[in-house]
Amino acid sequence: MPVKQGLAGVSSHARLSVAPMLDWTDRHCRVFHRMMSRQALLYTEMVTAPAVIHGKRAQLLDFSPVEHPVALQLGGSDPAELAEAVRIARDWGYDEINLNVGCPSDRVQSGAFGAVLMKTPDLVARCVTAMQAAAAVEVTVKCRIGVDDQSPEEVLPAFLKTVSEAGVTRFILHARKAWLQGLSPKENREIPPLDYPLVHAMKREFPHLHLSLNGGVATLDQVEAHLAAGMDGVMVGRAAYQEPMQVLAGADVALWGRGEVLSAVEVAEAMKPYIADHLAAGGRLHQITRHMLGLFHGRPGARGWRRVLSEGATRPGAGLALYDQALAEVTREA
Repeated sequence: MPVKQGLAGVSSHARLSVAPMLDWTDRHCRVFHRMMSRQALLYTEMVTAPAVIHGKRAQLLDFSPVEHPVALQLGGSDPAELAEAVRIARDWGYDEINLNVGCPSDRVQSGAFGAVLMKTPDLVARCVTAMQAAAAVEVTVKCRIGVDDQSPEEVLPAFLKTVSEAGVTRFILHARKAWLQGLSPKENREIPPLDYPLVHAMKREFPHLHLSLNGGVATLDQVEAHLAAGMDGVMVGRAAYQEPMQVLAGADVALWGRGEVLSAVEVAEAMKPYIADHLAAGGRLHQITRHMLGLFHGRPGARGWRRVLSEGATRPGAGLALYDQALAEVTREA
């Protein structure tokens, strides 16, 4: 069970964060991302409060100390359940607890949480009040700008006012509406138009709140542009997963003025001890390397890297020898 590293001022790390993404940002993915940025705030996949209470807690909550600063995202709409999940998670030493008010999937809706909670800000306020009472760290909220036929210009400021009055001072605003019927979760990440001006307007209207913008940001240059325009932070999703070097590799120097910029080969080499430990503990190679296929995106040898790992890492006994074979595809082209 990880021990908290005593990080102060987690909000300073939120200048850049990597979004919680189901089936993507598991503990192995987060260790990989941490090799490229020591400063960016990382998030878990969403975990439901009932799963934390009744499920396999170690499997759901364990992480490596190298992942700090790392935030746990919870899903739920019952204040008592969320508070109990927060109390349980305290022992793991997460640096932040985040409430999901943005996921539009059918499974989330059926549980009456996620983006549907945009319709009930008073309930969200009760949830975060209960969570804060149980938490040893900051409780934050990730939300949409509205859902269905709501007018974001009216709904979003009212939502921020209600929930911030319950004590939340840090929000991540996904700059799209969510359509709860008629669009798949994938379509909800792409079809509703982005409204960056509204998110920036919220920062002007609520200057005392720490607001991060999420949605459609694909490069470090775009991150810097939103920060220069007044946002406190930017959360990057799919781009940080699919082309991680483009977003994370230079972030520490560009945004915090510290650290170093590793090459993709150096990142791959830095992952070897973690992979070796995972294999020694009975893990499978592909559990880690499936997150690393985009490491050499757009570079000579990238196709060979992906091919070797995609074809071989799932085979029984696949280990560092195969990993080195994949890496040779890249270094041969360098």
